[in-house]
Amino acid sequence: MVSMKIVAVVDEENYVTPLEYGNSILLVDDETKQIQEYENPGFGAPHGGKERCMAGIISLKPDAIVVKEGVLCPGSYHMSLGKMKYIPVEEEKFDDIMKNIGSIKSKAVNELDFAMFRE
Repeated sequence: MVSMKIVAVVDEENYVTPLEYGNSILLVDDETKQIQEYENPGFGAPHGGKERCMAGIISLKPDAIVVKEGVLCPGSYHMSLGKMKYIPVEEEKFDDIMKNIGSIKSKAVNELDFAMFRE
């Protein structure tokens, strides 16, 4: 399988969070396991935070984003549609995602079920 750059939005305890609640955007190269950390431009913004965060994510040009239910809203989902794949995960902590990155990346999909990004 081709190497992927996978992005996740996490809080200070490294839990995967909705876009506006994570203070960091982590970009992982699944091949080298190298992680780059970026400040989330939408962190703590009650209005438009998810969209600001997604604009920041898109500028990093990832291949996929790790998502849980409620991470994306319709606006941020539609901004990213066609620009990256989505990897739905059960794992709460980023460390657990890293442990299983190989099997997790095989779950990447081009579109999400509506339940994953409803407000």
